[in-house]
Amino acid sequence: MEADPRTDPRTDARTGVRTGVLTGGEALVRALAAHDVTQAFGIPGTHNLEIYRHLAAYGVRHATPRHEQGAGYAADGYARVTGRPGVVITTTGPALLNVTAAVGQAYSDSVPLLVVSPGMPLRHPRLSTGLLHEMRSQTEALRGVAALSHRVSSVAEIGAAVARAFTLFRTRRPRPVHIEVPLDLLTAAETAGPVRLAPATAPTLPDAEAVRRAARALRGARRPALVLGGGARGAATACLALAEACGAPVVTTANGKGVVPERHPLSLGVSLHTESVQKWLAGRDVVLAVGTELAESDFWSPPTALGGTLVRADLDPDQMHSGLPTDIALVGDARASLEGLLSDMGLHARVRHDIPDPRGGIDVDEVAVVRAARFSGSAARDARWIPYLRAIRAVLADDAVITSDSAQCCYYGALPHLPLGPSGRYLHPTGFGTLGYALPAALGAKVACPERQVVALSGDGGLQFTVQELATAAQLRLPLPVVVFDNGGYGEIRDEMAARGDRPTAVDLAPVDLPALARAYGGQGTRVCHPDELALALTEALRTPGPTLIAVPEETP
Repeated sequence: MEADPRTDPRTDARTGVRTGVLTGGEALVRALAAHDVTQAFGIPGTHNLEIYRHLAAYGVRHATPRHEQGAGYAADGYARVTGRPGVVITTTGPALLNVTAAVGQAYSDSVPLLVVSPGMPLRHPRLSTGLLHEMRSQTEALRGVAALSHRVSSVAEIGAAVARAFTLFRTRRPRPVHIEVPLDLLTAAETAGPVRLAPATAPTLPDAEAVRRAARALRGARRPALVLGGGARGAATACLALAEACGAPVVTTANGKGVVPERHPLSLGVSLHTESVQKWLAGRDVVLAVGTELAESDFWSPPTALGGTLVRADLDPDQMHSGLPTDIALVGDARASLEGLLSDMGLHARVRHDIPDPRGGIDVDEVAVVRAARFSGSAARDARWIPYLRAIRAVLADDAVITSDSAQCCYYGALPHLPLGPSGRYLHPTGFGTLGYALPAALGAKVACPERQVVALSGDGGLQFTVQELATAAQLRLPLPVVVFDNGGYGEIRDEMAARGDRPTAVDLAPVDLPALARAYGGQGTRVCHPDELALALTEALRTPGPTLIAVPEETP
């Protein structure tokens, strides 16, 4: 009979989990549980059954998406809303390759994702033997998309590998890690050694002299601005306090959406990609960029040169040498950096909503003009989505989670035109720009936070990359509205072809009765043609167990 890790006397005093001789599979699950992993996503396979054997005994719940790519996106969504690493369990070969698109997206968006898989046996020959799921090198494949791929060589090494992964998540820019356990080690019983834990760490503090220089630059600025990315999320209060104290308008990247309230008079929202905001930003005398790459994926074009001083606050020192040249580098935790700035300026992380400006340098009318001009060039294009987005915003709570796809309704529609505040979250696949993210990411977010409203926004093309995850949501009985703007194919690529003067090719998809497909998967489905109808359908979907697909037909050229 197997020992129960909760009652076995051979336990580690710090964690209460078993020590001594363990199989590699149990050692892996033990190490995950020791790092407070309580949820995993994945699909059982012939080679990973020894991992699944021990999940329940160590208190690790499991959700089974219908494809490993969906498991990766679900773990990504889980990680983004909880701040804890998302865990994916795959089997060998094709299963691991299936998850690599999600690993690439997590790398691009700085998401802590841990993928664990079996690998070929320790002494597997370099020449092919025809073993099931055999491939030349799983670790080489994953090194191309993950921050680290670690193949262990003993059961005792498994705990160290997991502790190393969690140490990286806590101390560096969070990015995906892959751990491979050879097949024979998964079932081999060896001495596992003591439970290893990632050490507790304090926030990385920026250089004090750099903080003083940055504070001096902000005090003397007449035309300051803040650019906030996803790395600023943990410093939301300090960001807004600094913006209000300096009278600095705030523009965000997609990952920074909602770090400051988008209805605040100083907020320019997600508009870094617009020509008017880029021109305005180039004329600022001091720009403070927090937790953002300032990359082409943020500007949607080569980054615009700045005319003034660029202060960058980022955990990753490499960011100081990429993209636009940095004048003052604050390398460290974003919250610590901004609170250091506030302290040096004699201020506190306390938000005031009267937009104080003791220097009188901010022109509130100028901010209003920039706000009004942001989307003037795209007003005709965006008009088709805005009434529906207003209907969605009217229904959702302030802390709702919205997941997004690489779809026109999302990057032209919801990103700039659906306002959020710090208590809400908008999860979007930037940079890597995968398709099919929204639905499984929403599933992971809802598993993580079942008490919060979660809504997926997608187009018909992207949805069909992962549409099978409707079955997962139906099985879990998760209230999960999926709003799909249906333009009959790949609308963005269709428009790009037309703009080149090309004949649109391979972008028009045969019609699919998406509501009926949702019903076939065990959920609900409906079609709406007016914003009022969408509001009613969304309200009902939020209280209906299981997924509800709400299709919004769009006219196509």
